[in-house]
Amino acid sequence: MPTFTPRFVTFDCYGTLISFGMAALTRELFADRIPAGRMDRFVADFKAYRLDEVLGAFKPYREVIGDALARTARLHGIDTGETDLDTLYGAIPTWKPHVDVVPALARIAREIPVVGLTNSMIDLIPPSIKAMQAPFHRVVTAEEAGAYKPRCRAFEYMLDTLGAVPEEVMHCSSSHRYDLMTASDLRFGARVLVERDHEPAASGYATHKVDGIDGLAELLGLG
Repeated sequence: MPTFTPRFVTFDCYGTLISFGMAALTRELFADRIPAGRMDRFVADFKAYRLDEVLGAFKPYREVIGDALARTARLHGIDTGETDLDTLYGAIPTWKPHVDVVPALARIAREIPVVGLTNSMIDLIPPSIKAMQAPFHRVVTAEEAGAYKPRCRAFEYMLDTLGAVPEEVMHCSSSHRYDLMTASDLRFGARVLVERDHEPAASGYATHKVDGIDGLAELLGLG
C-alpha cells in the first residue's frame, strides 16, 4: 500500500491507459516491404527512433512520427512517404482504452483528482480522453509543455500547472524510460508501474507495481 494519500494521481496515456497500436499497425503497413524475419527489428528500430526524436527541441508529434519513420526506412533500405505517415498518425485517435481502464479509472477519479501527462498534441488527445469516460481533472500535453517525456520539463510544467510538488503526486505508467525514471529523478511521492509487458524490467524506479488500473484502484484502497 502507498505510504500516503496522493493529492493527484497522474498518468501516462498512450500505452498505459490507451492500448497503443503503433507496433501492430506498423507490422501490417510494412508487411509487403519488410521480410517477416526482419519485422521485429524494424518495429524495434522505429520505436527507438521515436524515443530519440522526442529528446530534442519540441516539434509536433506528427513530425516525431514522420522523422522516426524516415530514419527507420533509411536504415532498412525501403521507401516510405506521406501516405504511410497519414496512416500511422491518423490511427492514433482511434485506439481504445485497455479493458481494465474505464471502470477502475472512474472509481479513482471519484476520490482523487486524476491527471493525464501525455506525449500528444492538444487536438490529437481528446478522442482518447473521451473514450476513457473518466472526469479528468486536467490533461497536460507535450504541446503545452513545449517538451516531451522523458524530459524533466514536461513533468515540471505539469506540476506548475497543478500547483503541486512532486512529493504530493503518484505517477503511473507502463514505461520506465518515458516516465518512471524521470519521476524517480524528480522524487515523485509514488511511482507505479502498470505492467503492460512492452518494456524490459527495470529496478529501482517504481515504488509499486500493478497489473492494471483495477490493481491501482485496489492499491489506493478503492477496489
